[in-house]
Amino acid sequence: MSKTTVKDVSTEPEPSEESVSAGSRTEGGSRALALLLIITGAAGLLAAWVITIDKFKLLEAKVAGTSFTPGCSLNPVVSCGSVMESKQAEAFGFPNPMLGLVCYGIVIGVGMSLLARARYPRWYWLTFNFGTLFGVGFCTWLQFQSLYRINALCLWCSLAWVATIIMFWYVTSFNIRKDFLPAPRWLKAFFGEFTWVMPVLHIGIIGMLILTRWWDFWTS
Repeated sequence: MSKTTVKDVSTEPEPSEESVSAGSRTEGGSRALALLLIITGAAGLLAAWVITIDKFKLLEAKVAGTSFTPGCSLNPVVSCGSVMESKQAEAFGFPNPMLGLVCYGIVIGVGMSLLARARYPRWYWLTFNFGTLFGVGFCTWLQFQSLYRINALCLWCSLAWVATIIMFWYVTSFNIRKDFLPAPRWLKAFFGEFTWVMPVLHIGIIGMLILTRWWDFWTS
C-alpha cells in the first residue's frame, strides 16, 4: 500500500517570477530619484506660484483701471505679461498655473514619500508616469503657442517646462528599467546608463527653437 503525499495530489503550479513581478511587486525609488522629484516639483511649484501672483495683480490692475508689468517682462520677446493675458493662459477655463500648484505639489509629495522609503505597486508608478506624460504634452502645446501664436516667452513658464521634462524622462526611465513598461533590452540598457541624454536632448531642441524663432532679435 503506497502513501499519497500532499505533493503528489497538488496540481497547482508554483508561481513564477513573472507572475509575481506583474502582480503584487512593489518598488521604491532611489534617493537620487526622490531628490530629483522634490527639486523639479519645487521648481515647478515656484514658477506656478509666481505666475499666479502676477496674474492676480494683472486682474487687480484692470479692475482699478491701472497697469501692471510683471517683473519678468524684460523686452518684447521675454514678456510674461503678454503670455499671461493670452487666451492660451486659461486653457481649461482657469489660469494654467493653478493647475501647476496642484500637480507640482503632488510631485513633491511623491518625492518626499520615496525619500521616506515608501514602495508602490505597478499601477501607481504607471499612473504617476501618465501624469508626467500629460504634463510634458501640455507643456509642448504651450511651447508651440508661445513661440508661434503668442509670439512671446515667459521665463517662469520656461522653468516649469524644464522641470516637467526632467521629471517625465526620469520617471519613464524608472518604469522601463523596473519592467513596469514593456521595452526591449537595448532600451533598458540605454536608460540604465544614459537617462540624462533624453532630457538634455529634449530641452536642447526647445532651446534651438527659441533661438531660431527670434534669431534676428537675439543678434540685433
